[in-house]
Amino acid sequence: MNATALSDLSRTIVHKRAPDGLRPGLCGKRRTTSPQHFIRSRLREAVSSLIVLSCLSLTVRAADPAAKPMGILCSFYPMYVMALNVAGGVPGVTVKCMTPSSAGCLHDYQLTPAELKAVVTSDVFIANGAGMETFIEKAVNQAPNLKVIEASRGIKLACGNNPHVWVSISGAIQETKNIAAGLAAVDPTRATAFTANAAGYVERLDQLRRKMHAALDGLKDRDIITFHEAFPCFASEFNLRIVGVVEREPGSEPSPGELAKTIETVRKTEVKALFVEPQYSAKSAEVIHRETGIPVHILDPAVTGPLDPERARDSYISAMEKNLKVLEDALKN
Repeated sequence: MNATALSDLSRTIVHKRAPDGLRPGLCGKRRTTSPQHFIRSRLREAVSSLIVLSCLSLTVRAADPAAKPMGILCSFYPMYVMALNVAGGVPGVTVKCMTPSSAGCLHDYQLTPAELKAVVTSDVFIANGAGMETFIEKAVNQAPNLKVIEASRGIKLACGNNPHVWVSISGAIQETKNIAAGLAAVDPTRATAFTANAAGYVERLDQLRRKMHAALDGLKDRDIITFHEAFPCFASEFNLRIVGVVEREPGSEPSPGELAKTIETVRKTEVKALFVEPQYSAKSAEVIHRETGIPVHILDPAVTGPLDPERARDSYISAMEKNLKVLEDALKN
């Protein structure tokens, strides 16, 4: 019901009554009323009209399409954490992670039928983009009205085309801003909440970035070997030099020749640290350690963690704070 209809109904309610000072009596007889009785009667009618109009007004607001629930589905854990910090707790909004929290990076990931159904029935799908989710096109083809937000769109980092944008703190900041802007465009009625939440999280990320620069910028040894190609953006931000990568393709063991080349690199460069990831087996790294004595440390790309929203919100910052301590211990002068 629109405002005009409400106004018409208001006039109908207020004006459908007998002439002033008169009310129909029993058997149609006229009766006179005292001034006090007349005033009380008019007040009762006015209050009744206001109650009816208030109920109608509430009904109109509840039926407003702009206030309808919004279901947000995130491709994998890093997007889930950012979306929670932007949209979590906003009334009427639900945020879910499509893949198990243990899935890690989605290299060559194949959607299950249940996951595809979850995508096409969502209001908004948040993906990292930059080639991380190769299944996006398939999902969009089956749900042409699905709103897709690619968090990495338009971000230019020194790590080139590497899709692990969020591992850089600056990348995580830009992706958070992109998610907030995308959600605000989809649902302008909640734009203020999305923008305010994102600003608060970005401030926390910026504090983390400054803290890490203060601790790492003065390190003399900056050469590292990483487990797979998850850290170029992170290394670029903190001026670390990746001199070797154990597994170019996550989950695929390096060939004997590749392993021998990494061992040779360790011996030539006298690199002080090899970093593995908690999401993958460290079997290859253990071989390198036995052959060279290089210490092995754990560096987390923050792709796994708890799904509970209260714990998940802080998981990225917690992972990076642990990474900072690991790097300080591994590369100390």
